[in-house]
Amino acid sequence: MLKPKNLVRGDLIYVVAPAKNIEVGHIEFCKKFFEDLGFLVEVGLHTLKTYNYFSGTDEERLTDFQLALDHPKAKAIVCARGGYGAVRILDELNWDQFKQKPKWLVGFSDITVFHLRCSVLKIMSLHATMPLNFSSNSKAALLTLNAALLGESFEINAPTTPFNREGISSGKLIGGNLSIIFSLIGTSDTFDFEGAILFLEDLSEQHYHIDRMLIAFKKAGVFDKINGLIIGGMTDLKDTTPSFGMTYEEIIIEKMEGINVPRCFDFPTGHIDDNRAMIIGADVELDVNAQGATLRYV
Repeated sequence: MLKPKNLVRGDLIYVVAPAKNIEVGHIEFCKKFFEDLGFLVEVGLHTLKTYNYFSGTDEERLTDFQLALDHPKAKAIVCARGGYGAVRILDELNWDQFKQKPKWLVGFSDITVFHLRCSVLKIMSLHATMPLNFSSNSKAALLTLNAALLGESFEINAPTTPFNREGISSGKLIGGNLSIIFSLIGTSDTFDFEGAILFLEDLSEQHYHIDRMLIAFKKAGVFDKINGLIIGGMTDLKDTTPSFGMTYEEIIIEKMEGINVPRCFDFPTGHIDDNRAMIIGADVELDVNAQGATLRYV
């Protein structure tokens, strides 16, 4: 995997909104946050536009994101927020210049679409918090974002849960939003799961839909290939009436039956305030023990 260059103070960060629209206050907060850290910030032309659900038409969002990929000075592309929309422009983008001079691509949720494409291109990317969430994020979420951009070392720890499976394993870190990864399994934009440490998170899904997606993962052989599983925030999940009858933890453990790799739950990544930076494509070690779980970049 090719790692984009570490940023230094004075480098330019380009902020773009490839999906749902975003309010100006979040962009102003983001701009001040990065400028206070010593970075320059440029905001895409249509980032604050609203077109129905989106931050501009498909063509406008495509134009902004293409400029971000090709920008001669920007060293990182920070996506303003998720929501739906990134996949609508994915295949219209030209990634040739980005492949020659890769930048850190930052975001989570719907931005997992772009992480999948970066992974196919063998370029590391950064699953981390976005401007929509900066003002409510934990200190650790923002510190790990900054550390990852600067190339500083850090590790991530999580407390133990009764659903963990202890063990130590290593591999390339892949993952992101469960629904997005599920939606692109079997396409040209999917992860190479072989020997990987996989992390998953999601928001506002029904329990039965979690079950459906994980059955697809199982049928695709995902769980037979990975070296470890990290479950992040499974936020605001919903149940049916009558109840589906299983918690999301029980659903995951059922699908992992007979898979003897370390796994951990309640990891600080996803649609939660404590959304730590996960470097997709990096070599990592996952250590799950009686005290909890630790993810180390190696």
